[in-house]
Amino acid sequence: MRRRRAVPRSARGKPEQTRDRLVAAAAATFERDGYQGTDSNRIAAAAGYATGTFYKHFADKRDVLLAAYARWLADEWAAVEAELAHAASKDERARRIVELVARMHRRGRAVRAAVLALVPTDATVRRFYRARRRTQLDALAGLRARGKAVPAPRERDALLLFTLERSADALANLEHRALGLDRDRIVDELAREVAEALA
Repeated sequence: MRRRRAVPRSARGKPEQTRDRLVAAAAATFERDGYQGTDSNRIAAAAGYATGTFYKHFADKRDVLLAAYARWLADEWAAVEAELAHAASKDERARRIVELVARMHRRGRAVRAAVLALVPTDATVRRFYRARRRTQLDALAGLRARGKAVPAPRERDALLLFTLERSADALANLEHRALGLDRDRIVDELAREVAEALA
């Protein structure tokens, strides 16, 4: 009688390593199958763990979605800060930031879409999302201060954030193509807004 070959399991590690692998697997699974198209069992299996291990780290699928979103957001801001450190003209940095944000939104579009879809109806997700928005505004003010840019009202930073994010989502979802719009011209307009904020 043939023995069934066991599925390779992830090496045991520290709890934070297990959690990190589960978050990475969840993000990849959401991007491939959508939030509604998967469950905690499939996420655990994608990370190489049993479902019980998933529940040692996360209460449910929503909980790991929020962790994946928080990681995506942290990665995006770290990448923007790294881009700002490049020795380039203000206009070149602004364009590179817009392109970077567009790439990040394409990479994380299913995770972002799932969070945004839950904000109107799920109080836990709404609180989490709004707390992250406050953190983003604080980070933007911090970037201005470090770059010695002119301080701006929080409302202006919020408008810049809203405009850049919604536009990056539209580019990620190829809305410009459906509307017959030139992607480079959209990026140019966004870069102009970012350059003005960096001034």
